[in-house]
Amino acid sequence: MKARRNKKQIPSFRKLLKTSKVKLENKLKNKQFKQQSTLKKYRKEQRKLRQAVKDAVSKKPIPLEDPREKRPGKRIEREEEEEEEALPLDMMDEDDLQLMRDLGQRASFLTRDLSSSEPVHAKKRKHESVIEKYEKIPRTLQTAPEKELIHLLPIKDKSGIIPQTREKPVIDSNQDEEDDEKETELEEEIIEDPIRELTLEEHLIERRKKLQEKKMHIAALASAILSDPESNIKKLKELRSMLMEQDPDVAVTVRKLVIVSLMELFKDITPSYKIRPLTEAEKSTKIRKETQKLREFEEGLVSQYKFYLENLEQMIKDWKQRKLKKSNVVSLKAYKGLAEVAVKSLCELLVALPHFNFHNNIIVLIVPLMNDVSKSISEMCCEAVKKLFKQDKLGQASLGVIKVISGFVKGRNYEVRPEMLRTFLCLRIKEVEVKKDTEDINKPKKFMTFKEKRKTLSRMQRKWKKAEEKLERELLEAEASESTEKKLKLHTETLNIVFVTYFRILKKAQRSPLLPAVLEGLAKFAHLINVEFFDDLLVVLHTLIESGDLSYQESLHCVQTAFHILSGQGDVLNIDPMKFYTHLYKTLFKLHAGATNDGVETVLQCLDVMLTKRRKQVSQQRALAFIKRLCTLALHVLPNSSIGILATNRILMHTFPKTDLLLDNESQGSGVFLPELDEPEYCNAQNTALWELHALRRHYHPVVQRFAAHLMAGAPSEGSEALKPELSRRSAVELFETYSMAAMTFNPPVQASSSKRKDEVLQGEAFLNEDLNQLIKRHCSKVTTHMPLDFSRYLTTSPRR
Repeated sequence: MKARRNKKQIPSFRKLLKTSKVKLENKLKNKQFKQQSTLKKYRKEQRKLRQAVKDAVSKKPIPLEDPREKRPGKRIEREEEEEEEALPLDMMDEDDLQLMRDLGQRASFLTRDLSSSEPVHAKKRKHESVIEKYEKIPRTLQTAPEKELIHLLPIKDKSGIIPQTREKPVIDSNQDEEDDEKETELEEEIIEDPIRELTLEEHLIERRKKLQEKKMHIAALASAILSDPESNIKKLKELRSMLMEQDPDVAVTVRKLVIVSLMELFKDITPSYKIRPLTEAEKSTKIRKETQKLREFEEGLVSQYKFYLENLEQMIKDWKQRKLKKSNVVSLKAYKGLAEVAVKSLCELLVALPHFNFHNNIIVLIVPLMNDVSKSISEMCCEAVKKLFKQDKLGQASLGVIKVISGFVKGRNYEVRPEMLRTFLCLRIKEVEVKKDTEDINKPKKFMTFKEKRKTLSRMQRKWKKAEEKLERELLEAEASESTEKKLKLHTETLNIVFVTYFRILKKAQRSPLLPAVLEGLAKFAHLINVEFFDDLLVVLHTLIESGDLSYQESLHCVQTAFHILSGQGDVLNIDPMKFYTHLYKTLFKLHAGATNDGVETVLQCLDVMLTKRRKQVSQQRALAFIKRLCTLALHVLPNSSIGILATNRILMHTFPKTDLLLDNESQGSGVFLPELDEPEYCNAQNTALWELHALRRHYHPVVQRFAAHLMAGAPSEGSEALKPELSRRSAVELFETYSMAAMTFNPPVQASSSKRKDEVLQGEAFLNEDLNQLIKRHCSKVTTHMPLDFSRYLTTSPRR
């Protein structure tokens, strides 16, 4: 017979490798199962031990040895005596012997009452009454007073658990009475010496000492954490626990100090990356001690940072709800101070840690506070959001804030502070366009393909080229901080949300106080709006202007927005903006030196977009009319507005050279200048002259005088009448802000009077004329003769009757 072949094939190496992994996993599972089973057994034994001790305590077992009869000797002697005293088994009845054997097999033999014949594990009868149970308890005659026993820890032996007890020592009644007398005497002494009340000065000194101790403790903890954050991360918890300071004298101050200290600590020790939670696989793998230490530090930091933010949120809620807590440590008045410090810390963390965990939670806390009733808190939050927008290069944090603000504005039905929407003006969206243009101009370097290298280069050159390209790629990766595509995507999403918010307000809340902020934002981001919306947007803006419901400032923002749209992608559209030119020309005289003086800045921006940047679409008649009306306007506004207007006229004269005919007295063409006409094209501005410059030349402000003289000379760039570089190189808006008198200061400063101080003070005769002084002296030097005074001769005698 042929031997059977062994059909079992030899496994491959890969299969062996796979099988070994399975075996290892099974081995690990078996090991874990064994550990769990041994742990369960140990717990079971401990549970039995505790139950036995509990039963021994509850049933008051008879003491095994009398504490009064303490016989010295070894345990072996006691066992021998017990054996002698014990009865032999042959002297016991069979029933008693059987009972003892049954009881010996039970676990609770040593811990139960032997006088009870009830079985140990007998089940409770359902219908057993309380009286029957009581009757079954054996009676004992109380011949002697029972002694109180103290139960000690039991001893476990081979035979089982041996409970240990001893008698409670009896205290004499006489000694108790003496102790009572002593206590009463001490109480009387305490009553005789009451606590002395501190004066106000002593109380302040005590408070200062406490506060100094708390400050030193905070400083010690903070310095320890900063010196070695990984080792002393647990001290963060100790420092955070001081936020619950219970001493009413220093509670508010200490809590404020701890809030600020923790905020600065988190800013310093927080890493520059977001800490994510570990997966189960990462937790089970073996790691080095350094890595384990770092993980513990990160987990501790994240948990303490979370609790800290929760504490700040609770402080703000307490202030909002104005509910006094049970501890009554902090008064209702102090809640606002604590809330302000908490909000300030949240604002600092919002700006300083945009990359770290819980940043979105901080945004959700800050955004509603931007619309708070308290002006200080609202301004603080708005400034923090503006700062975040300005420093956010990528756009991730800005997108999160914009989403929350948009949802909040919609949820409040557009009844929010305009400052919330004005924060949108600080978004860094234009940087994408600038970077995109530079990338189009400076195209990235293309590396050679393998076929090109093979055709043009030798083997050695290809080797060098490969190493060079690898180095260049590494340098490019090091230079590129963030992906341009990611930035563009984030900025596009941000702008979409911004424009949706703006268009909703234009459509639904046209009489809302948010409209100026919306128009200002549209004016800034108009070059990024899709061309498809231009026609509809211009119609809406013109309708708003013609409605008459807008203020002057709002109408100026409408004009500015319209021309920003037309100056960008709107050049391709065939739209005549003459109605916007007419509106601005007609409303220029609404500006004056009073409340509307701030609107001059917006007017200057509009003129720059309307006339200077669209010079090819502006006729000479329109430019002449605007120059003439601006010179008239410069006569009745504040000095800084006059300087800005004259600077705009200087730019217009350079942009439109033929406008110098306004400096000549002779009229050009037919017609008479009509200053009251609202149409700049048909007011015949070529037939007038800029006589206002002569009045402005005698203005009290030296810079206005200088600009007026410069324009009268034809605005030369060289010569004696040319402007200084600090005036000629600045724009009209910059000059308007530089010479502003909002801070109640005069720029340039007024020179002090150079009157010399006289040493001698003029007195008396010094103020009189020289001739008059001589006459007075002559009359005073005459010697007067004293003659007798006889008044009787001057009296007329009265006639007798």
